[in-house]
Amino acid sequence: MTPKRTALITGSGKNIGRAIALRLAKDGMNLVIHGGSDLDACKQTAREAESLGAQTHVTVGDVSNRSEVKRISEEALQTFGRVDVLIHNAATRPHQNLFEISDEEWDRVLEVNLGAAFQFCRLLIPGMLEQQWGRILTFAGVNAIRGYPNSPHVSVSKHGAWGLVKALSRDFAGQGITANTISPGAIFTKRTSAREEEFINRQASEVPAKRLGTPEEIASMVAHLVSEEGAYVTGQLIQINGGGAM
Repeated sequence: MTPKRTALITGSGKNIGRAIALRLAKDGMNLVIHGGSDLDACKQTAREAESLGAQTHVTVGDVSNRSEVKRISEEALQTFGRVDVLIHNAATRPHQNLFEISDEEWDRVLEVNLGAAFQFCRLLIPGMLEQQWGRILTFAGVNAIRGYPNSPHVSVSKHGAWGLVKALSRDFAGQGITANTISPGAIFTKRTSAREEEFINRQASEVPAKRLGTPEEIASMVAHLVSEEGAYVTGQLIQINGGGAM
């Protein structure tokens, strides 16, 4: 019997990451559920995933810290023996213009959004090569790809995450490993739902689909990309935005 595949999903305690975790649990994967600091949210996601049949491991840690990335990866490998799917969803998106960004903040944003993805890949791809099978996903975003106003560090980091998967695809597509970037548009999350209705309606009116997307719609695309059926999709930026960017 083929053992269940294991997915490590950073930033999976809430919102899009949570939806991805629950969808992959439903699809039969075991999960490493990670959050930056909200252990309770991660544990709740784990309980829901376990109710769908998944085995889970919960961990929290600051992925801007390379020793934490190493610890998280080692915990995943010790718990499940291998990681087949890496989804780097954790992100930070501060709004600071060119003159407001400190050197420390620049480094932190680049490390969370891009550096951590690189570090996870170096630690986990060797196991994927042994299996001749692996899936890697990073996240960008419509605004980041178009150019975030007053957030050059965010745009640079997200473009870098896309560049990383293109390079990985060149290197490893022939060995059963795919790498892609998901670029969501306006998505209705808990953070969104706490905002004023007028703001939400204005966001929706700017999208040709005339509504916000849902975390579950992002999770559905992720589920395809990390499945056997997604084996021929690699090196791509997948936009999910209701026509908000074309």
